[in-house]
Amino acid sequence: MLILIYIGGFMNKLNFRIGIGYDLHRLEDNRDLIIGGIKIPYEKGLLGHSDADVLTHAIIDALLGAAALPDIGTIFPDTDERFKNADSIELLKQVSSMVKEKGYLINNIDSNIIAQAPKMMPYIPLMKEKLASVLELNTEDISIKAKTKEHLDAVGEKKAIEAQAVVLVYKI
Repeated sequence: MLILIYIGGFMNKLNFRIGIGYDLHRLEDNRDLIIGGIKIPYEKGLLGHSDADVLTHAIIDALLGAAALPDIGTIFPDTDERFKNADSIELLKQVSSMVKEKGYLINNIDSNIIAQAPKMMPYIPLMKEKLASVLELNTEDISIKAKTKEHLDAVGEKKAIEAQAVVLVYKI
């Protein structure tokens, strides 16, 4: 979308772009549950090549999409041992730099964590603080909502957790 703004006697065009991200990981024994960069006490954790942080992965893919960059699996393939048990927050830092290199700044992030258990609400403020510090945003620029699947499908049966994210970036 192209928006023209009149600023101090000249026209300045802002180029807005939207990206969407999604991730899902299976819950397994003997894994830490890390979501939004925060370790959450729970009997199971998410299974994946990295730390399987579904929220951070969804945000990464949304950022990559907004900047028209390849997806998370292309940039950080699960066949590359460098990313085995990787901290997704570190991956997010790399992606944030890539997006900035293309001349984009993040306007805001809207996201959902979909989990039957554990309850996410107590950890959302910590997630927002963590993500805001990494992305150099205000916590007010990040929305994280917690949803359940009302005991339906793999998420509702406490076998998996999923996340969705939408990101608005702009280039001046």
